[in-house]
Amino acid sequence: MTEKQGHPVWFELHTPDAAASGDFYAALAGWQVAPSPMAEHGGYLIASTPEGVDVAGLMTPPPQAPAAVGWSVYLGVEDVDDAARRISGLGGSIAFGPADIPHVGRFAVAHDPQGVAFTIMRGTGAEPSRAFEQTAQAMGHGVWIELATPDPDAAFAFYGALFGWEKAGAMPMGDMGEYAFIGKGQDFRPGAIMSSALTGAPARWNWYVNVPDIDAAILTAQARGGALVQGPDPIPGGDHSANITDPHGHQVGLVGPRKEK
Repeated sequence: MTEKQGHPVWFELHTPDAAASGDFYAALAGWQVAPSPMAEHGGYLIASTPEGVDVAGLMTPPPQAPAAVGWSVYLGVEDVDDAARRISGLGGSIAFGPADIPHVGRFAVAHDPQGVAFTIMRGTGAEPSRAFEQTAQAMGHGVWIELATPDPDAAFAFYGALFGWEKAGAMPMGDMGEYAFIGKGQDFRPGAIMSSALTGAPARWNWYVNVPDIDAAILTAQARGGALVQGPDPIPGGDHSANITDPHGHQVGLVGPRKEK
């Protein structure tokens, strides 16, 4: 697929129990979760939106692999090998790869200079990924990404050099610093960067999934063993955002309207 530099293209969960997590997220986000049709993918689960768009993968790492790390964000690149070299040259590091995923694409797991993990990917298909779509109708899609980092200025410098991102305004948060928006050109506003040191948030990439009723989604998460971490809080445009943890403690964000009276 032809990926735009730095666009979110996939989301992936490493969890101790992929099947149970699939049931949880199917109820939470309205996903259809099923094993990959490719036998060589080894039981990898694919999560699709109600209209059948693949948005995320769920897997239980093998016993010899590192402990489960929760959700990861995949960012598109035109050339994985070249991007991996540039990541190292910019002060980041490559933890795994570059490597090929049969019938899917080429990827590498990276750390930025502050040690935050992310994944770069170039898919093999002819069409670009639709995992991330910022429209009100895109239920079950990713709609926002968010980086908590100990050094937001250094993060903007790194990702700006890598992807061409710019700081596109910011929302002041008092003693917690500012919520600085990621931009590239006139139309690309995928998310924001904030200080993990000032906010107390774990240093990590987070992502938000679009849901039709945020209160109903929170209640579903809680009823199925998850917990509410933050929200629901109003955001520009009339929707609300929240963060929950699943039964294994992995955090994910939600965006959607409030419909309860």
